Amino acid sequence: METRKRLGILTSGGDCPGLNAVIRAVVSHATLTYNWEVLGIPYATEGLLKRKSVSINVHGLDLRGMDPLLSTGGTILGSINKGDTEARAEEVIAGYHDLGLDALIAIGGDGSLKILHQLALQGGWNMVAVPKTIDNDVACTERAVGFDTAVNTIVEALHRLTFTAASHDRVMVVEVMGRESGYLALHSGIAGGADVILIPESPYSIEEVCRKISELRDRWGRNFAIVVVAEGAKTSGGLGESRHYTDAQGQVRLRGIGEYVADQIARCSGNQIEARVTVLGHVQRGGMPSAFDRLIATAFGKTAVDLVVEKQYGQMVAWQNGQVVSVPLQEVFTNSPRFIDPKDPLLATARALGTYVGNPIP
Repeated sequence: METRKRLGILTSGGDCPGLNAVIRAVVSHATLTYNWEVLGIPYATEGLLKRKSVSINVHGLDLRGMDPLLSTGGTILGSINKGDTEARAEEVIAGYHDLGLDALIAIGGDGSLKILHQLALQGGWNMVAVPKTIDNDVACTERAVGFDTAVNTIVEALHRLTFTAASHDRVMVVEVMGRESGYLALHSGIAGGADVILIPESPYSIEEVCRKISELRDRWGRNFAIVVVAEGAKTSGGLGESRHYTDAQGQVRLRGIGEYVADQIARCSGNQIEARVTVLGHVQRGGMPSAFDRLIATAFGKTAVDLVVEKQYGQMVAWQNGQVVSVPLQEVFTNSPRFIDPKDPLLATARALGTYVGNPIP
C-alpha cells in the first residue's frame, strides 16, 4: 500500500490579507483531490527549528470546515520576519526531514523566499513558493497576495481624510508603506484621488509639490489637497534617505518622511498652508482580504499543489496576463525587488490628470 504523502505549508515574513485563503486552498486541494496529509509549520523556520507542526484537514479547524479562512486576515500559522536563520541553517534543514515532509509550500515575500530557497537547495527540500506582499515588489508576478486589499484600505483612508481636509482647508499628508517600490502609493493615490503622489522610484522636488498645492488654491479655488507619500520617497537631492531609525532588535526601520514632507510644505508656503500627517502603518496589513486577493490566493494555492504533484520544485506561482503561471525562483530573485517602470502607463495616466508624481526619469 502506497504511503500517504505529507505536505508541509508555512507563512514567512510580514503578514497580509489572503494568507489564510492560500492555506485553505492548499489544504482543500491536497486533501480532497490527493488524500495527502497537510502539516502546518508554525512561525516558519522557527517551527522547523523546533520540529513543531499541526495537522490540518478540511474539517479539522472548524465545524464548518476551512471556509472561514477564506475571509480571515493574517495567518493562522503565525509568521516571523526576524532572526538569524542562516546561523542555524543545518538545524532548520534537519527539521524538514525530521517532520517527514515530502514537499513544502512556502508563502512569503522575495526576502524570506530567498532564504527558504537557499535552505531547500542546501538540504534537498522539495519546495514550491507562493508570493505575498502588500508592496507588490516580488518580480515575475503582476500581483502578490495582499496587495489589492492594502490598496483598498489606503483608498478608504484617503476618502475619509478628504472630507476632513476639505472642512478645514488643510493639506493631508498620508504616509504609506513602500521602502523601495511605490506600487502601494501609486495605485492607491490614483484610486483615492490624490493630488500629489511621492514614490521611491521618482525623486520629487518640494518646490513642485508646493507649486501643485498653490495651483489648486490660486487657479481652481480648492483650499485643500491630499498628498500620498511612500515611506521610501526621497528628493532629487537624496533627502529622505536618512529618515530611519534602528529598533530594539537592531532592525533598520523607515520613519518620518510624512512629517518631513508636511514640514517642508508649511515652510515653502511661509506657514500659510496647514499640513497634517497620517501614518497608516500596520493598518495597511490588516483586515479581511478583498475579493481579488481571495481569488488569486485560491488560484495560487491550488496551482502550488499541482506543481508538487508534477514535481516542479524550485518554482513560484505567479499572476501574469490574467492567469496563474509558474516561474523559476532563481529568476524571481535575480529580478527582485520589482520597481515601477518609468514608462509605466499609470505614471502617464496620473500626470495626464494633473497629479504630481515626482520628476520624470529620463
